[in-house]
Amino acid sequence: MEINSKRVLQQIRNFERCLESYSFKEPFARFLTQFYKLNKQMGSSDRRMNSRYCYNYFRLGKALLSLDVKDRLCIAEFLCEEQSAVVAVLQPEWLPRTQEGLPTKIEYIKSIYGDFLQDVFPFASELSPSIDRDAFVSSHFIQPDLFIRVQRGQLDRVVKELEKHEVSYENLGEQTLVLPNGTNLQQLHKIEGLYEVQDLSSQQTLNGVEVLPKSSWWDCCAASGGKALMLLDKEPDIKLLVSDIRLSILRNLDERFERAGVKTYYRKKILDLSIPVTQQIGGEHFDAILLDAPCSGSGTWGRSPEMLSKFKVEEIARFAELQFQIAKNVLPFLKVGKPLIYITCSVYEKENEAVVNRLAETYGLKIEAMESIIGYNKKADSMFVARLIKP
Repeated sequence: MEINSKRVLQQIRNFERCLESYSFKEPFARFLTQFYKLNKQMGSSDRRMNSRYCYNYFRLGKALLSLDVKDRLCIAEFLCEEQSAVVAVLQPEWLPRTQEGLPTKIEYIKSIYGDFLQDVFPFASELSPSIDRDAFVSSHFIQPDLFIRVQRGQLDRVVKELEKHEVSYENLGEQTLVLPNGTNLQQLHKIEGLYEVQDLSSQQTLNGVEVLPKSSWWDCCAASGGKALMLLDKEPDIKLLVSDIRLSILRNLDERFERAGVKTYYRKKILDLSIPVTQQIGGEHFDAILLDAPCSGSGTWGRSPEMLSKFKVEEIARFAELQFQIAKNVLPFLKVGKPLIYITCSVYEKENEAVVNRLAETYGLKIEAMESIIGYNKKADSMFVARLIKP
């Protein structure tokens, strides 16, 4: 490819300016939206390259911090891309190696700068035993794919529209499609509401969960309703309560349910589950409680790599205690013999196995199932799910 060195250097300056402006106080994607509004002189190509450079740069985490920002960007581009104008301008001798596989490129960078991988993902010693440390850490140099979950019976209709608009996809099952990251689906108005953007691992969290007609479910940390929609797709004839800590979150859920054409009547409550909620729930009991717990999100940092630099180890213990308290406060409303389904998008043992074992030991719950859902070998997130039965 022909390289315009002057333009590449200008794009690197844009990247440096953008990086200097980011304070890590909000998700980087949200910051970028505002940054581009304030820098309208940047064309679409410059914005696209700036976003790429920033996200690739963040994938290094805290590795090689002694190097200049440009050098770190060059290393990140080398590891993350098969073609890079930055590498061509700053390290042209690396160009013949850019087409090599990621493990080979990692070893090459190690040969120059030493073992940097241990500093890419902070707190690797905290990982769940089921996580392959090296494979997981290395996966952060690979942009995850875009996954969609198609409503039951609507796959042919969705696929037809994708093909009509020449959107590439791969079929992973009767309800799951994988698309290249960055695919713009908003233009496909005819299939709006027939699918949900939902990571592959997230789609697997309710595998093996029986949802019976007329059963009562409480999605107690419902957020925007992704898991609740999966429940309703399995069985629309359920009694559903959704709750979260803020009204704005539940309004997003309402909008998402409306787009999906949900006909099931459902109730909503604004609840702070870090404290007892007996007064708000009363004597109600449920056939199942779904707890998609607030967590570090460490299994999803391939999509938000700025977290590799932002996260602090103290947060793990804080989240673990919050998760236990929420479970403690919802358990009184679960019927005997029924399941609490505990889910996180974390890969840390303290948020996963340790919380589940503590709940089992404290309240005599039976652990029916407990597993990490490995996504780092599928260009997907990694998650954790457990089913605990109340005695």
